[in-house]
Amino acid sequence: MASSSGGSSGSSSLLTNSGMNEDPQAVMDPKKRKRMLSNRESARRSRMRKHKHLDDLTTEISQLTEKNSLIRTSLNLYEQNYLVLATENSVLRTQLIELTSWKNSLNDILQYLHLNNSYVNPQMLASECFSNPWSSLLMNQPTMASLNLLQYY
Repeated sequence: MASSSGGSSGSSSLLTNSGMNEDPQAVMDPKKRKRMLSNRESARRSRMRKHKHLDDLTTEISQLTEKNSLIRTSLNLYEQNYLVLATENSVLRTQLIELTSWKNSLNDILQYLHLNNSYVNPQMLASECFSNPWSSLLMNQPTMASLNLLQYY
């Protein structure tokens, strides 16, 4: 008969004719059985920690993906606002240049009229310019840009 590798002298007496049907744990040394159960419990706890860690990482990935999406959406809105403001700024700069040129031209006209001792009421001159844009005083003036043009782009 074969003896178990427990090192105990009474192990061969534990085996009977129906030794194959007996529980192997019942035959084992109690210290060995206790160590095996402890190892199983430790492995179970390790698997549970690993599973919890994986769940935590999956949750973190989900949260970071959502946060990334919100940041990208916000960035796109800021980029759109920037483009609108940059375009508006460009139009306003162009209008400033045109208005400055127009003001300088009107000042030149007033200076010319003043040098020729002709008195012209500035309000009357301005009303003439706005009521009759084809006036000979304004024929060489640039056309002004308008923000209304942006709606077509």
